[in-house]
Parts: sequence; C-alpha cells; structure tokens
Amino acid sequence: MHGPTPTPPPPLPTEKLQFAMPPRHESADDERRYRKERLAGALRIFARYGFEDGVSGHITARDPDFSDCFWVNPFGMPFKHVTVSDLVLANQDGQVLQGRHHVNQAAFTVHAQVHAARPDVVAVAHCHSVHGRALAALGDLLDPITQESCAFYEDHAVYGSYTGVTVDAEEGRRIAAALGSRKALVLRNHGLLTVGDSVDAAAWWFLAMERSCQVQLTARAAGRPVLIDHEPAVATREQLGGDLVAWINYQPLWQDISRSEPGLLT
Repeated sequence: MHGPTPTPPPPLPTEKLQFAMPPRHESADDERRYRKERLAGALRIFARYGFEDGVSGHITARDPDFSDCFWVNPFGMPFKHVTVSDLVLANQDGQVLQGRHHVNQAAFTVHAQVHAARPDVVAVAHCHSVHGRALAALGDLLDPITQESCAFYEDHAVYGSYTGVTVDAEEGRRIAAALGSRKALVLRNHGLLTVGDSVDAAAWWFLAMERSCQVQLTARAAGRPVLIDHEPAVATREQLGGDLVAWINYQPLWQDISRSEPGLLT
C-alpha cells in the first residue's frame, strides 16, 4: 500500500529569492574598481572564446570621475593574462595617464570617438573575431532568424567603408556617426563593434553578435533561412535587447571567470 501523497512545501516569498542586479556604488573609487574588475574579466572571457588576434582588439571602460578618460587593455599583452593592475588609463587623445604600457592607437582612435559621441555608453568592445569578420566581408546586417539575433533587429548598422588601419580621428567620428544611437556596428571588411551602459553589457552584446553571425553564416550555407516577421522581431528586441538584459545574461560568465581565475582581480 502507498502512504499519503506528501504535500510539497509552500513557495518561498519572492523577496527571499536571490536575483542579481547591477550594483550601485556610493563613491567613484568603488565604481572605478568595479569597472576595472569587469574589464579585466571580459578580456579573459574574450580570450577563452578566441577573439584575440595578435595585438588587435580592445575593450574600453569610461572612468566614472573623468568622463573623457578610459580604461583599456595594455598593448601587446595577452587577454588571458590581464589583471586589474595591468589596465591603462588613457585620455581622449590616447595619451597614457596611468599604467605601465602603451595603448593601441589605431583601435583607441575609434573607441575615443564613440565614447565622445555617446555619453550614455560606459564600454565599447571591438575584436577581430572570425565570424564577425566573415559577415563584415559580406557587408551584411544580421537577419532576424533567431531569438538572439532579434536583439539586434533595427538596432545595428553597417559602416560601409574600409580605408585601412584607422589612425585618423575623422574616420573615428564617421564610425561613431554610423553607430548613432544603436548598440552595435558591422565594420565592413573589418569586424564587429558593440557598446553598452556597462562593461558587462558591451561584452555580452559582442558575444551574442559573434554567435549570431556564426548562426547566420551556417544557416545560409545550409539553405535559405526563414526570416522572423517584423512585428515579432521588434517585440523580441524589446524583450531581450536592453542593456539590463545583457547584464543579466552576462553574470554566469562573470561568476565563472572570477571564481576560476581569481588572479585577474589583483
């Protein structure tokens, strides 16, 4: 004989359940430390995904006190070795204010102009990832063919010019103008660039965009992808395309890298 069916415990009040949200810091020093930790962690995550290509690629984070100065990875240092203390602070002209290393002037030219044009942006990510470069070689936008790619629907653009390695501020301003108020840009024949109101968001958008490029290229190679209609694509973007959603999605990656490689915090 079977005994009485056990009664499950009552659900816990939602206020007792843990749910991570972006922290608020009382001082600029605390916010600076937070951004630098997240920047070092994002660089190491990018290393794991193979986004590094020689000395190409940067992630920048605006300083909370000096809005025209930016923390960035040191020139020539492997992403997977970067620690908080290795990060370099540079001004709008790429001049090093704090740190022991140079910065990549070509990459910083673009980042500085994007930061200048977008005061709402805390972080900018750009790397020469494989699938991002492949889509950039086609000069194409991402199509709304998956839930993830819909996050970029009508919220990214193509910069349709290639003039070599960017060292001219005017070229950087044209790239910033092409980005406009959007979250991402396909730099034709070059790669991807993403922005966010946190390091976590900018890094997540780059990861998500690179994966969406891979899915689109794979689907096209296999056949003709079916596009999601305009209205559901917009609705999906409204649900998933905000920087807060990007921050939340990024937290498992941060937890993994900070626990498995705690040396990055030094």
